[in-house]
Amino acid sequence: MALDGAPSPYGLRFDAGRVCLDLLATAHPVERLDGTAPLCAWITGAGIVPAGTALDHADASWPAGFRELRGHIGTLVREPQAGGTASYGRALRRVNEAAATAVPVLRAVPGKEGGLLRELTAPPGRAALLAVVARDAVELLTDPVARAAVRECEGDHCPLVYLDTSRGRRRRWCSSQVCGNRERVARHRRRSAPARS
Repeated sequence: MALDGAPSPYGLRFDAGRVCLDLLATAHPVERLDGTAPLCAWITGAGIVPAGTALDHADASWPAGFRELRGHIGTLVREPQAGGTASYGRALRRVNEAAATAVPVLRAVPGKEGGLLRELTAPPGRAALLAVVARDAVELLTDPVARAAVRECEGDHCPLVYLDTSRGRRRRWCSSQVCGNRERVARHRRRSAPARS
């Protein structure tokens, strides 16, 4: 789902609660970042750049860079107890390297209908955009309260993770409309199956 609740092009979802966790969702159930067009849609949909930002300078290296960062973030989020392993250390090093790059610079500009709008001072480069996502991951992983709120979806065969900010921390699914609805339908079928027999 897009930020405004409308279906997103390319089947992209933005309901995990953090940009870095939304990036993880681009690998399930199929690869979503398989070209520059879906990647640019994800960058805009995730709010990394202001709406209307031109990303036509993106090339074939961009999706590969985001998929690589996604893998490293996934290792750090899903395997926090593996801190001493080589793969965890490599993932931590790569996320930190990506986070060290300067992020795109924003400025306020007058809008057509009054008020101010966000605009980038220059077209963003791949490394700068990766830095935004990597910094979000660093913030999540180093904040004990936020880190404790990371949950894995309880839906059947759903590996997605999300930030549980619900009251009482009782959220069970990555999305109530996706996995939650599937679970409710399955539960209804199980209850009504004996009645039909």
